[in-house]
Amino acid sequence: MIIKSVNLETVCGVTSVLPRNDKPEIAFAGKSNVGKSSLINALMNRKSYARTSAQPGKTQTINFYNINDALYYVDLPGYGYAKVSKTEKERWGRMIENYLKKSEQLKCVFLLVDIRHEPSANDRQMYDWVVHNGYEPVIIATKLDKIKRSQKDKQIKLIRTGLGLGKEVTVIPFSAETKQGREEIWDLIETLCSQDDGGEQRA
Repeated sequence: MIIKSVNLETVCGVTSVLPRNDKPEIAFAGKSNVGKSSLINALMNRKSYARTSAQPGKTQTINFYNINDALYYVDLPGYGYAKVSKTEKERWGRMIENYLKKSEQLKCVFLLVDIRHEPSANDRQMYDWVVHNGYEPVIIATKLDKIKRSQKDKQIKLIRTGLGLGKEVTVIPFSAETKQGREEIWDLIETLCSQDDGGEQRA
């Protein structure tokens, strides 16, 4: 995918009305500090357009990035950050659920998990939540460069088992450092966005 233009077009808070976009949307979900901003920057071919932070839980809005005036990357609030209050977590949860239920252009949800660890209870809950809302998530296993090459298959199996994934669920290992996996993700996004409504990943 050749990235010609990127624009942070809409930022939605808790009380914001979601935009009625007329272009396909690809959403990115994941717990705090899993590398979501780094993945989005890599897919936008920008170093720091999506803000990364050493402080987890920083993304508190739903951010819509217009890519090539052809599709949107939708950055959802990170979840599972322990220092955020229960009230704040519930607020972010309602934001995400509202988006999943009301978006008319959402083609797929990419769920990010850290390849180094077994999926957390929050990861499993998010996966089930996305499926419950009618989508079949694509799993992005981040931080691939942090493990040995010989460990990759074992860790992917751990993710599949931990989330209870069927064989049909796609898992793509990704490294923000080496950009390994980026081409595969781009190809998938292009395929998803070229499908007509009958080919959406929504049940």
